[in-house]
Amino acid sequence: MEKHPVPETVVTTPTRGSRLIWGGFAALTVVLGYLLILVHNAAFFLQDDSESGAIPNWLYIGDRLHQGALPILTPDAWMAGNWTVEGQSSLWNPVQLAIDYVAPMVDRLDLLAAGVKGCFAVVLALGVYRVALAYGARPVWAAVVGAAMPFSGWVLYYDSATWVTSLFGLASMTQAWASGVRYARGQSGPIPVFVFTYLALSIGYVHSAIGIALVSLCVLVGEGLRSRSWVPAAKVAAVAVAAALCGLVTFLPGYLTSSVTWRVIGTASNNNLFTAPWSESLNAAIPVALPAIQGFSGSQVQKAPVSYIAWFILPVLAFVDWARARRLVRELAGPLMLVALMLVVTAGPSQLGPIRWPARMLPLLAVAVLVLIGVLVSRTVSLSGWRGKAVIAVVLVLVSVLRSASALPGGTGQFALWGLILMVVSALVIALGRRFGVAPAAGAVLVSILGVLWVQVGQFPSNPGVSQWHMPLSRSAAKAHFPDYQGVTLQLGQRAPVKTRADAEATWRSLVIGNYARTLGLDYVNSYTAVGHQRFSSLLCMRWEGGTCENAEQYLFADDPTTGLTYADLMGLDRVVLIKHTFPNAPARGAPIGWHFVNHADPLAWVLERNTPRPAQPGRVVASPGATVTNAAPSSDTAESMTVSSTSGGSVVFSRLLWPGYTATLDGRPVPVGSLKGVFVTVRVPAGTQAARLALSFRPPGTTLGLVLASLGVALMTALMVFEVIFWRRRRERDRTGHAGTPGVEPE
Repeated sequence: MEKHPVPETVVTTPTRGSRLIWGGFAALTVVLGYLLILVHNAAFFLQDDSESGAIPNWLYIGDRLHQGALPILTPDAWMAGNWTVEGQSSLWNPVQLAIDYVAPMVDRLDLLAAGVKGCFAVVLALGVYRVALAYGARPVWAAVVGAAMPFSGWVLYYDSATWVTSLFGLASMTQAWASGVRYARGQSGPIPVFVFTYLALSIGYVHSAIGIALVSLCVLVGEGLRSRSWVPAAKVAAVAVAAALCGLVTFLPGYLTSSVTWRVIGTASNNNLFTAPWSESLNAAIPVALPAIQGFSGSQVQKAPVSYIAWFILPVLAFVDWARARRLVRELAGPLMLVALMLVVTAGPSQLGPIRWPARMLPLLAVAVLVLIGVLVSRTVSLSGWRGKAVIAVVLVLVSVLRSASALPGGTGQFALWGLILMVVSALVIALGRRFGVAPAAGAVLVSILGVLWVQVGQFPSNPGVSQWHMPLSRSAAKAHFPDYQGVTLQLGQRAPVKTRADAEATWRSLVIGNYARTLGLDYVNSYTAVGHQRFSSLLCMRWEGGTCENAEQYLFADDPTTGLTYADLMGLDRVVLIKHTFPNAPARGAPIGWHFVNHADPLAWVLERNTPRPAQPGRVVASPGATVTNAAPSSDTAESMTVSSTSGGSVVFSRLLWPGYTATLDGRPVPVGSLKGVFVTVRVPAGTQAARLALSFRPPGTTLGLVLASLGVALMTALMVFEVIFWRRRRERDRTGHAGTPGVEPE
């Protein structure tokens, strides 16, 4: 309860009808915006990591779900086959699993991407809408800032176009923020806060986890300052802790496996990659400004307007009555604190341990800015002395133009033109509002958001700063034109650049990159991985997208001195594809012993297959020096079982990558799990072993602990719900007996 209310900050609670209507307008604006984007570029939402990583994973997991299984480990994918370590596979997120289940039913991947991302864009818009309402914005202006959020630059050109898990996490984050504020103020229960916080965590994207932690902190501090009581903050903190306990199972396997991956904990560096200087916020109102943020291409300037937030955020500041705004500081402490934190976080360094590229947090800065703008327009804007304020608006726009020009001097002319457009449109909106009222003015701004989007995407129909793979849009067509390779295939080399549609059509008829093989439903070692495996990637000099160096061929067919087998044999490969761009003269050197070249007509690849196909084996044992293996049971993704004997001691080598989490027993007694070159799983068989049953199993490290912590989280949440029910019943009893209700509590 606020002990010293300030009259100027009291806002009439909007009716349910007005909230629903303007929330509907915000959602409709987002839907129309997505349709406009698709008119310009039907594959806009199928770029880079979405095209080569995320959506093929949806298809693979969905295929497995249809078979009645959930993938934990895919041995034949090697360093990209540990699903719990990858994290962003979101195996503990029910919404993502529902998407995975539906994905294989949709043949057009561009429509799948646009449909799923469009739904989350609507959730994001409504989340920002709800946050703005919670802090006292009028529904009309809350709808404006909510509709603007999905079309802010970073969200549009990175999160929506490529880094889809960031979009999912941001949408849940904003909903959790709004629900947290409402719960702290007694306007709703704890369940929405818990659900949305858990969804933001279980998506498995580390920046979403950081974001939800910072948002929760800002809600706690903000609501504590607003009410001058820490009871509301304590309630929200308890729910956040319960959700965090449930969410830890998503991150523990990755953390406990990090020692063998590329994402080693503890390293820190700064090469300015995706660090966003504070000054880049000054061009957030120019729709075509290209900020000075270094990206993948090596350019010091981005190739899409990723720092843009909304055209109206600067002009409106000139018309704020700052005397009235100062009275709102305590009430708006949460979003103000978040703006300050985000300005620090997004400025760098570029890598802190496994956390990279701080500019990825720019969307959270945009959320906080838009929420503040929505509240200020609703509660503090004044047109008195408008001539002087108009001059200030011109100065603010001029500063934005000059900052944009300093990053890209060649664009000064168009930046100045956009500055003029901003001022003209601002004047028209003000005139419309004075003549016809607030609702038509807000409606005009919603239309202007779509107008700016149309021009913006027309000029930047994709993000040239990320990879454009141009993979087939139809899954069935992709399968129909690709060889039906049976067994396990490894592709070596780097593909030639895809410069034209003709290049793309030829490439995707015989080569894979990233997770394209999962789109095809084929078993390839080559897959997309965000975490990698140090020893395996060194063995074949394999990169994150599955490409290798030229020496990978000689590494692959080298003999291992311990077993006498080649690494191709130890991996259990049926086929090796050599990209002609990397290995133009492979046949001239001759095929490795036991292999031969086939399909010479392929213009892009040489294909090696075994002279004698690998014998069908029930398990994944590939060598057993000094030991005899019999009665092997059919293996699963995570388990092996067989009978072993050894007179003088030996070992069993499995065609499995050594991830932390493997355990073995011999006749029920634990035995150590070792490795060959830090890559292949081995188990030592003691001397004198006779017909003992060897069992090997894999369980992601931290799973048991994670489930125990999740149980504690559920228990804590249950206790909070019981407390809320008891409190609600007592309040109703007080109301029935004539006592006053709880002060400061508004009806739902």
